[in-house]
Amino acid sequence: MSALFDLTGRRALVTGGGSGIGLAMARALAEHGAAVSLWGRNPGKVRTAADELTAGGAVAHAQQVDVSDEAAVADGVRETVGLLGGLDVVVVNAGLGVPLKPLVDTTAEDYRTVMATNLDGAFWTLRETARVLVERGTGGSVIAVASLAALSGAARNHAYGASKAGLTAFVRSAAVELARYGIRVNGVLPGWTATDMTTTAQGSQVFTDRVISRVPLGRWGRPEEFGGIAVYLAADASSYQTGTTVLVDGGYAVF
Repeated sequence: MSALFDLTGRRALVTGGGSGIGLAMARALAEHGAAVSLWGRNPGKVRTAADELTAGGAVAHAQQVDVSDEAAVADGVRETVGLLGGLDVVVVNAGLGVPLKPLVDTTAEDYRTVMATNLDGAFWTLRETARVLVERGTGGSVIAVASLAALSGAARNHAYGASKAGLTAFVRSAAVELARYGIRVNGVLPGWTATDMTTTAQGSQVFTDRVISRVPLGRWGRPEEFGGIAVYLAADASSYQTGTTVLVDGGYAVF
């Protein structure tokens, strides 16, 4: 293994780590030597995910944390540091959506539900982990998972698109402020990816014909295809990269 991508001895927190892109990133980090702690709302799902990594020889822990709860995030970070013995890498991945609705029918509850996890939760997580990384004084890497929806028009998914666009702005601001401490902050923008969140769209022939057919690579992305970018951004290979948002979308945005 190239030393540039060796994560041996590093401690990583992955929010939304029980499935999908979060679990795929956690798996890749663990395969490259990192110890990981997975956060999720569903204790059974996050425990199963951690057990899978442990069975493969990794050091992995499961924590039930709702990132929309500020106090729970603060407590969760303290627990993570205790479990791992420190912190070096943070993957801010927890996110959700609500059923698609026309703008005029979107309720305040719909809007606030999405923002509470996707943007507020990201803020609480980055703030609390930044406190740990700054105090440690040895740098670190934060990877925030946004979405192609931050760039393209997300019809009937307004709050989701706004939350992810806000997250990319947060990445840039945090990167500038935290660089003096050797802490790098970058974002990853997944395109159309086959996860639990997109199950309905995956089963729609209309969606396949009108949207997936426009992806130059001709298919849905797979969660495991985001493991590489997570390892790269966590490792020394990206030591001079901060404040960027990396689009991983099969070419959709440029077509």
